[in-house]
Amino acid sequence: MLEETLEQGRVLTDAALERLLPAATGHPASIHQAMRHSVFAGGKRLRPVLCMEAGRMVAGSLPPGIEDLGAALEMLHTYSLIHDDLPALDNDDLRRGRPTCHKVFGEAIAILAGDALQTQAYEVMARLRCPAEARVRIIEEIARGTGTVDGMIGGQVVDLEAEHTKPDIKMLEYIHRSKTAALITASVVSGGLFAGAENSGVASLRAFGQSIGLAFQIVDDVLDVTQTSEQLGKTAGKDTAAEKATYPALFGIDESRKKADELVEISLRSLDNFGVRADTLKSLARFLVERKK
Repeated sequence: MLEETLEQGRVLTDAALERLLPAATGHPASIHQAMRHSVFAGGKRLRPVLCMEAGRMVAGSLPPGIEDLGAALEMLHTYSLIHDDLPALDNDDLRRGRPTCHKVFGEAIAILAGDALQTQAYEVMARLRCPAEARVRIIEEIARGTGTVDGMIGGQVVDLEAEHTKPDIKMLEYIHRSKTAALITASVVSGGLFAGAENSGVASLRAFGQSIGLAFQIVDDVLDVTQTSEQLGKTAGKDTAAEKATYPALFGIDESRKKADELVEISLRSLDNFGVRADTLKSLARFLVERKK
């Protein structure tokens, strides 16, 4: 069942991305080819799937047009990966098993490809087929989740500044909650908003997203030190080499896995008020901590 959900979400997202992104041959072709190189490099499409399943849970069925919102989230996620991989940040040559954008197209085009994907995402969101009030709230939610105050960019900044230091648990949690969990939270909340969630439902989705988002990053840190580059599809051991602030570095692998499991249990309880309609989202939460790449 979960495999079908993941596959359906991936197919819907890829079809929407194919439709919404400029054609590879469109002028200027270099930027459009770079955007597509990174967007269609593979990936599990977890953020779009979480968005769509949140919408399905709230509405009782998949809301028409929500796949466009999922595609916009994937554009934003991919833009962040392109920029993360640049020499000025994580300096990585491999992403999703393929050469990173700047290795294929050069740094200048890679920077612009990330910028273009971010811009394209907001154009897509401005045209979402949902009530205007919901559309505005979705755009605000996602902009905050990717911004500098408790958002993705702010988390990336603190992550960079924490390299080669000995961060405490407060700083480590801020990095993870901002850099990774914020966009995951925005994904599930925006899916709920698209489907017409009331304030109580939005609060439940926010609590769910914050817990699974932090658990997801903890597992990511564990996999970085326990899996190979071939298994991960990206360069393994980068966090250790850069002396990054991670849960395994601070607490060890076993304690990190225990923390991730505890967070997932918290996330599951936050959806109890949705009854059986939350079963798929709960299964996705378990999948996030049981994955091997």
